[in-house]
Amino acid sequence: MARNLGELAAQFGCELVGDPEVTVTEVATLANAGAGQLSFFSNKAYLKQLRASKAAAILLHPEYADECPVAALLSDDPYLDYARFAAVLHPPITISASVHASAVVSSGASVDSSAQISANVTIGEDTVIAQGVHIAPGVVIGPRCNIGKQSRVHANATLVQDVTVGERCIIHPGAVIGCDGFGNARSAEGWVKVPQVGGVRIGNDVEIGANTTIDRGAIDDTVIEDGVRLDNLIQIAHNVQVGAHTAMAAFSGVSGSTVIGQRCMFAGQAGIVGHITICDDVVIGGATMITKNIVEPGFYTGSFPGEKDRDWKRKVARFRRMDDLVRRVSVLEKKVNKTRD
Repeated sequence: MARNLGELAAQFGCELVGDPEVTVTEVATLANAGAGQLSFFSNKAYLKQLRASKAAAILLHPEYADECPVAALLSDDPYLDYARFAAVLHPPITISASVHASAVVSSGASVDSSAQISANVTIGEDTVIAQGVHIAPGVVIGPRCNIGKQSRVHANATLVQDVTVGERCIIHPGAVIGCDGFGNARSAEGWVKVPQVGGVRIGNDVEIGANTTIDRGAIDDTVIEDGVRLDNLIQIAHNVQVGAHTAMAAFSGVSGSTVIGQRCMFAGQAGIVGHITICDDVVIGGATMITKNIVEPGFYTGSFPGEKDRDWKRKVARFRRMDDLVRRVSVLEKKVNKTRD
């Protein structure tokens, strides 16, 4: 969508240094942007690319205005404003109210006349599809689900049953929501499956990445609150509660019945054991395992970076001798204390 810089600057409260009549139609990287394209600069590591950029305009902080060779849109938070500008230049595809002939919609389902139901979609009994919802090809929505206004469920995602999705949510391809949690009781004869009878409740403005899975509750519901962002390939187990505006990067995993606060951030491969509570405003580093409650906001990390194999094996050998070393030190301390006495 073409917009001129003057319009964009006025809409988002940025100061424009350059010709307000210059038109941009899309976004691009600093290195590859050209005529008609908008880019942004928020990391001084890319200063060389900024100086050489051929973009039509660049969003950046005022302190770098003199380094910009093209029209500049000055912002105190260039990346945030870039997200807003990009949403204007690249709006979502307009849906076409329709139900494809190959879709199978239960007679007990309710589909708003403004929704788009694509090819090979299945919609189960007592499910409600609200105004402006887009259901992409191959999606399976089971019984007793509710999809809120303007939400989008992308290709081949599955909502198994008893899933409530709020308004303006995005569910990416292959996500599975509402499958059974990992509930098993052990007997002398083997495992006995524990029936999973809860559901999943997802708030408004939530985005769920491709191939991410969210299990239904064992008894009560699994809850994802407003504004949560889940990356691809994340596992959320049964009865987990994720607080509003929390974000998790790919490969994070949360075990059952864990409660996560608001505005938390989880880097890739973060792992959370079950039945613990994490307070608001916690940041978890990459590949970090959390095994107990966190009651104080802050940055928590505990991963080992990769190194040469021989160096790692040497350190592991030392770790294995740690208990013996502690015992020897304890004996020496006792001897020293006796001598002092």
